[in-house]
Amino acid sequence: MGVTSVLNIPFAKAHDMSNGAANFYASDSVIVQKVTFKNQYRMNVAGTLFAPSGLNSNATNPAIVVGHPMGAVKEQSANLYATKMAERGFVAMSIDLPFWGESDGQPRNAVSPDIYTEAFSAAVDFLGTRPFVDRSRIGAIGICGSGSFVISAAKIDPRMRAIATVSMYDMGAANRNALSHSQTVEQRKQIIAAAAEQRYEEFTGGETKYTSGTVHALAADTPAIQREFYDFYRTPRGEYTPKGGSPLLTTHPTLTSNVKFMNFHPFNDIETISPRPMLFITGDVAHSREFSEEAYKLAAEPKELVIVPGAGHVDLYDRVNLIPFDKLQSFFDQHLA
Repeated sequence: MGVTSVLNIPFAKAHDMSNGAANFYASDSVIVQKVTFKNQYRMNVAGTLFAPSGLNSNATNPAIVVGHPMGAVKEQSANLYATKMAERGFVAMSIDLPFWGESDGQPRNAVSPDIYTEAFSAAVDFLGTRPFVDRSRIGAIGICGSGSFVISAAKIDPRMRAIATVSMYDMGAANRNALSHSQTVEQRKQIIAAAAEQRYEEFTGGETKYTSGTVHALAADTPAIQREFYDFYRTPRGEYTPKGGSPLLTTHPTLTSNVKFMNFHPFNDIETISPRPMLFITGDVAHSREFSEEAYKLAAEPKELVIVPGAGHVDLYDRVNLIPFDKLQSFFDQHLA
């Protein structure tokens, strides 16, 4: 379903804050600093740096870069993960992918898997040149779509010494095949054709169209997966207004650029990341579980698949009672030692 303009839709009131939902969690034991750095394309990438308040700035410390869900911004899930990892002794940095949030990129909400991937390497450039970071001990966490972007980055950037994904979406497979391979090749071709035709419209000054993403109102027939995303992105639980943007465009990429995901194959050659370790975390009732299981099957050792009982896809964005932070800490403690 395309979104062609910003709609005046009332702010949702109902939201499920059970199981420790704490997207906007802040910690008194963590120092927070906004940062900006360049990627290889000379675009500014915005990040938020989190460090333990007792950090020894005269020593070098392990660091982790954290990527947000596709269509979101760093203030949605990524900041929470970075804060929690900083509480556990790591320097952690959340980033806004280019075209989203406070990072550069026009048009806003554009899809560019290569530039998304580059953002993780640019984050390593930044972290690895901080005097308080040990550049030989940098890891990465990718949440939802960023799980596929960080895998793509790690394949060609061995400076990422340990890689974890949470509720991963393979954004290529999700767009080519849809969930559970429910989309036919003919349906895929229709999507591609519509996007190609829309390029003429926008090239000649027409209105930008947006696609997919989270619904803005619930109806009796709204599918369960859409309700799950709605409860995070469209209610006070996780709704966030990016600087200069609108929360109503959150999760909606531009229609003409979204087809670039059709050419995105992050799991190709995933085995070449070995011997660097990989950790895949998913919920046992997550609709996205298939992507973590596929990546785990294709990856070489050392690898680990953690399935969280009772957790759905969005649960692992912000429900601190379900997110296995102890497992993430032990993984990075071991592999960034």
